[in-house]
Amino acid sequence: MGNTYCLLGGCIDQASVGVVERWGRFEHIAEPGCHFFNPLAGQWLAGVLSTRINSLDVKIETKTKDNVFVQLVCSIQYRVVKAAADDAFYELQNPREQIQAYVFDVVRALVPMMTLDALFEQKGEVAKSVLEELEKVMGAYGYSIEHILMVDILPDPSVRKAMNEINAAQRLQLASVYKGEAEKILQVKRAEAEAESKYLGGVGVARQRQAITDGLRENIMNFSSKVEGTSAKEVMDLIMITQYFDTMRDLGNSSKNTTVFLPHGPGHVRDISDQIRNGLMEAASANVSDA
Repeated sequence: MGNTYCLLGGCIDQASVGVVERWGRFEHIAEPGCHFFNPLAGQWLAGVLSTRINSLDVKIETKTKDNVFVQLVCSIQYRVVKAAADDAFYELQNPREQIQAYVFDVVRALVPMMTLDALFEQKGEVAKSVLEELEKVMGAYGYSIEHILMVDILPDPSVRKAMNEINAAQRLQLASVYKGEAEKILQVKRAEAEAESKYLGGVGVARQRQAITDGLRENIMNFSSKVEGTSAKEVMDLIMITQYFDTMRDLGNSSKNTTVFLPHGPGHVRDISDQIRNGLMEAASANVSDA
């Protein structure tokens, strides 16, 4: 139900106040409800003001300290103060234009002292400064400023594009750093694994050779003890011949297409065994001389 009134009376809606005049002069504020007026005494309802919160969106274009043109969208919530409704009714012809003018003045005084990045970081401070100025000015006219919100900051489209490109470049740079660190860690781990593999391979080869040496020693001792009249040298020659033929067999059974030229014959087998024996004796003598 809206506000209804006639010459003799009227009904003022909730969240509204009426301004009553007598002979053209302000008399009193009429609260919500039904009121009767005496037109013979010059009394009548001059107007009705809403005490609901109103919203006003103001767009301001200005320049920052680093010469970037921006458009700010500021939302102001304001209302009429019941106790000062007469001031709001008589003092201002157009309160919205008055509020807009003060917002322009404050914003265009503050923003040129800030860089674009500082404006984004301190938009709350700009809204606070606008609120303080409007409260001081509009309070004298019967208006209360409830809230001021800096809804949006819109730089020039070319500036926004440049900012996005800078942000993208920074993120790509950071991604490259992370990727390089990951590759570095991968290479280090690969090198550590390769070193560990070679170490374990060397340990395996050493154990294999130790097992072969122990087996040869055991075979020589068993053969010498069971067959009388044989020396360790003869047993070693027999083992070398056996190993020689085993090697030839393995080379023949190999599936790889590899050609190996080896001297073959009993005399060559003896030459190989002599070379191995001489090498072992030279190594032993070198160890004795070093000690």
